Amino acid sequence: MPTASPTPGSAPAPRRIADLSREETRAELNDAAIEAILKLADFWRLKSREAALLLGESERTWFRIKANQWDQVLSQDNLTRASAMIGIFKGLHLLFSDPLADEWVRTRNNDPLFGGLSPVEFMIQGGIEAMLDTRRYIDALRGGL
Repeated sequence: MPTASPTPGSAPAPRRIADLSREETRAELNDAAIEAILKLADFWRLKSREAALLLGESERTWFRIKANQWDQVLSQDNLTRASAMIGIFKGLHLLFSDPLADEWVRTRNNDPLFGGLSPVEFMIQGGIEAMLDTRRYIDALRGGL
C-alpha cells in the first residue's frame, strides 16, 4: 500500500537511525568510517596517540588500521566517535575557510566548554561525551541545535 506524501506544513517523517548494535550494520559502515578517520587524522595533524585515543583504540591498533592490516569491524563506540568527528569536521568546513577549519581543533579555546584546552585535548580527556558536546557546540555556532 503506497504511503501518502507529506502535506505542506506537516512534520517530516522521523529519521531512521542506523542500528549500530548490529554487526551487519557496523560492517556496512566500516570501510567508509575508517577512510574518513584516516583523512581526518591527516587534516587535523593528529599524532598517532591522539588519533588512537579519539577513536578509542590502542596505538597498536591505530598503526594496524593505518597500514590496512586490521580486518576487524569497528565497535559501536568506535563508530559513534567517528560520527562525532565527521560531524565536527563537516560543521567546521561550513563555518570557516579550509585552513582555519582544520586548525580550529588544535587551537586553545577559552570558551567555558573547553576551559582553555584545544578541542582535541578536550575530546581526548572527555571521551565520547566531550566529542558529542564539541559537535553540538559547532552545530550551535552554525545556528542550529
